[in-house]
Amino acid sequence: MVEVADPTEPRLLVAEAEALAERLARVRQSIGRVIFGQEQVVERTLITLLSGGHVLLVGVPGLGKTKLVETLGTVLGLDAKRVQFTPDLMPSDILGSEVLEEDAHGKRHFRFIKGPIFCQLLMADEINRASPRTQSALLQAMQEHKVAIAGEVHPLPGPFHVLATQNPIEQEGTYPLPEAQLDRFLLEIDVSYPDLAAERAMLLATTGASEAKPIQAMSGPELLAAQTLIRRMPVGEGVVEAILRLVRGARPETTELEDVRRHLAYGPGPRAAQALMLATRARAVLEGRLSPSIEDVLALTEPVLRHRMALNFSARADGVHLSEILDRLKAQLG
Repeated sequence: MVEVADPTEPRLLVAEAEALAERLARVRQSIGRVIFGQEQVVERTLITLLSGGHVLLVGVPGLGKTKLVETLGTVLGLDAKRVQFTPDLMPSDILGSEVLEEDAHGKRHFRFIKGPIFCQLLMADEINRASPRTQSALLQAMQEHKVAIAGEVHPLPGPFHVLATQNPIEQEGTYPLPEAQLDRFLLEIDVSYPDLAAERAMLLATTGASEAKPIQAMSGPELLAAQTLIRRMPVGEGVVEAILRLVRGARPETTELEDVRRHLAYGPGPRAAQALMLATRARAVLEGRLSPSIEDVLALTEPVLRHRMALNFSARADGVHLSEILDRLKAQLG
């Protein structure tokens, strides 16, 4: 087993994990008052936040992606802001800019006006509608939780998370996100249409005279404490080996699968293994367990690895899908 940070107090760790699981149950219940039929999306988004990462929500407009982010800001007690990404959006519109001011004595000086990125939960709506230059403005903030403007470094508040929504790349007017930025997202989550029962409940709940409101069930400091606790959770050696086998098996250079060597242009880097390690811990705690299992690894394989892999030209021409390769990789783990 990978030892926890304080192995002398396992009872305290168990008590903290159980208390967090109860608090997270209240969080999910509060979200469920507003979001219908997207249980897996909600679960994976919470896993990302508990892991301290950023999430990329992919789906056509009108599926509740924006509503989910707004609801999370309320339920988790975070300062949330929204930026609508458009082709004419500039990096300074996100990060902020310096303005020249003159005081009462006629002395001029520059003052930095913070952009919307200075928040705890940033919704980057339709991120792939903006140009690559503007997309890249988020890179430093997502990785280092700070931004550098005119030689000055400005730290971002904690916790800091980017929840970006993306239109399917088949739609017109989209710019594919660069590989370096995709790798900064812990999970890529597909948002699909709700089933019949969920859509019926949604119609009845959202078109009446009154509408249910989410209730705060957590705070920013509690989320930071939860992220620290997740990193203290023990992980079995079998889970560690499964993660390594899965990630290394997805790279053309180190795989044993002929399909991977033949069809992939590149595979996931070490950040993918780190993401899986954290996400499996978070999923276990979210479900009331004290240690992750192989089942957690299999459940999170696609959202962690899919955006960190790319098919080569011949594979795309032959109609190969990444999901097929991921299924073969998961089959190796049983």
